[in-house]
Amino acid sequence: MLEFEQPLWEQGCPYIAGIDEVGRGCLFGDVVAAAVILPEGLVLEGINDSKKLSEKKREELYSVIIDHAVAWAVSRVDAATVDEINIKQAARLAMKQAVSQLCVQPNHLLVDAEKVDCDIPQLAIIKGDARSQSIAAASILAKVTRDRLCVKEWDALYPAYGIAIHKGYATRQHREKLLEYGPSPMHRQSFLGKLFVEQQVLF
Repeated sequence: MLEFEQPLWEQGCPYIAGIDEVGRGCLFGDVVAAAVILPEGLVLEGINDSKKLSEKKREELYSVIIDHAVAWAVSRVDAATVDEINIKQAARLAMKQAVSQLCVQPNHLLVDAEKVDCDIPQLAIIKGDARSQSIAAASILAKVTRDRLCVKEWDALYPAYGIAIHKGYATRQHREKLLEYGPSPMHRQSFLGKLFVEQQVLF
């Protein structure tokens, strides 16, 4: 998990920020990005792509990452902005904001298959959350942050949709609730057109 970090450390770049986002494919809620700088040479056991870890393991690693990080930041971009500028640009904006909020200026960015709009040298890595410890750490912080919002805040705001269960993704339950109640103010309108068109065709 250090194949990208190690050469950069050896080149004199102690502050490498891993960047990742979650919620890109959701019908509901914010897209959330995280930036994490881990100490040079640190190896965190058990760290991996957040999607491959259990909720319990993600929560455990979240605390470990926060405790060890040189710097970290999490940023959110809401559904209205997703609708306004599209999901790709919204994810990029969340990543840029997370980088700008770091209390330590990174020497280099490692980004999960994206480009961050800034002047810092960076490398986009395909499946980076499974190949880079720094990106995996960012993936975990972003995922845990968004899941907590789903369970502790958003589900209470809009209890009809089951947000705590499906986290805003397009599950059958979520689609059925959308057709029953219509979208909430936190649903991404630009994601829903196809869903309702398909339903009209069925009936």
